[in-house]
Amino acid sequence: MGRPRTNDAAVRERLVACATEMFATRPQGSVTVRALATAAGTSTAAVYTLFDGKGGLIREVRDQAVAGLFQDLAAVPASKAALEDLYALAAAYRRWGREHRHLYTVLFGGAQSFVPSHRIGDRDPVRPLVAAIDRAVAGHILAGDTTLIAVSLWVALHGLVTLELAGSLDGAAAETAFRATIDAVLRGWATPSAFPGLRRTDPAL
Repeated sequence: MGRPRTNDAAVRERLVACATEMFATRPQGSVTVRALATAAGTSTAAVYTLFDGKGGLIREVRDQAVAGLFQDLAAVPASKAALEDLYALAAAYRRWGREHRHLYTVLFGGAQSFVPSHRIGDRDPVRPLVAAIDRAVAGHILAGDTTLIAVSLWVALHGLVTLELAGSLDGAAAETAFRATIDAVLRGWATPSAFPGLRRTDPAL
């Protein structure tokens, strides 16, 4: 009989889950290989065998966060109305952040900062957002540099989600703040002809 596999997919999954929570809530320097292994119920050797050490595990956690956010934003169907798509993408971003609080914190900064393990390329989470902004600019709905518009929208979204995750915004106040903030950002970049249409009352966001 062969030796039982101890560093299998289940161990890998537990290590990633424990690392995600620990990296989101503690300074990176305090998260040791031993602490990670203990939390996951495995040995320090597993961290090196599966991830080539702590650095590889950090990259895996961040890459999973990138992939998860990209998947949810890319799943938002594109329509002929770029503006409606921007609202839908903003809502999807907010939903993913609230449903994956530790991954969100790892991705956008919590107790420490991370860098991508490689070039994100076509799986950059903001690509669907940038594509919708490009269409809005081409359709003379928004006016300005696409990158600057994307950054301003992301800053607003990140602030809102961060406040929600911290418990500073919830319930009706969070819903109202979300709709009003997205409206304000888009109105700020709107062309004069599009401005009257940039007022939302849809409670589904």
